[in-house]
Amino acid sequence: MSSDKMLTRIGGLLRQAESTDNPHEAEAFMEAAQRLATSASVDLAVARSHSASRERQAAPTQKVIPIGEPGKRGLKTYVQLFVAIAHANDVQCDVSRSSTQVFAYGFDSDIETTEALYSSLLIQMVRASDAYIKSGAYKSETAIRTVSEIKNRRRYTRREEVPVAAVTARLNFQTAFAARIGQRLGEVKKDTEAKAIAQEQQGAGTALVLRNKEVELRDYYRQTSTARGHWRGQSANAGYSEGARKAGDRAGRNAKIGAHAELDSASRQLGR
Repeated sequence: MSSDKMLTRIGGLLRQAESTDNPHEAEAFMEAAQRLATSASVDLAVARSHSASRERQAAPTQKVIPIGEPGKRGLKTYVQLFVAIAHANDVQCDVSRSSTQVFAYGFDSDIETTEALYSSLLIQMVRASDAYIKSGAYKSETAIRTVSEIKNRRRYTRREEVPVAAVTARLNFQTAFAARIGQRLGEVKKDTEAKAIAQEQQGAGTALVLRNKEVELRDYYRQTSTARGHWRGQSANAGYSEGARKAGDRAGRNAKIGAHAELDSASRQLGR
């Protein structure tokens, strides 16, 4: 391991030890830092100083990601796709009420990876859903729709069976596509980190480095985000189409992600 990486890892462990409120965690981080420092004959103060200097260059940031124009159909499924990709790349998100933009919080490299994957997968999702709608496969299905009406100043809710509309099929297709992509990327991230930890050199502290990154981003999000409440995806009133969901899931399984893009963020975070 290079001296620069060694100093960065030791400094990160020290910062984590100093920031946690759990005395057992603090002790574990400090012991890990001391072991690394001893094996490399590095002064802890030098490592702390090096880490502080480095983090002035690499720190979490916020970026506004445009999703679409107000009133455009399907924006919520676009947001679902972006958020699913972001979650697998250590990026936290807030969503505007109109679903026209996402506020992404994370390290620059992780946000860039998320944007690149989203740009490619959005095109694939839209093309696949277009092909499904043109096939007419959804027309043989019916869906359950929730209808609300007011009679004598009282609101009544009833459920009725209706033919699946094209817009309902499209929304269900794209929702399932986004969910499958999120699952695929999450599995890649988990496997990559597990392999890195299993193959690391003794005392490298990869698990603690990853934990440190997670805590740093969480703290930044809490300090920066002004979101109130939780963003909601498609409502029950949008209707449900089992056939479209299955088709969207299959398309998500077959979507081209690219191994280099999948592993990009995980590789970078391990080297921080």
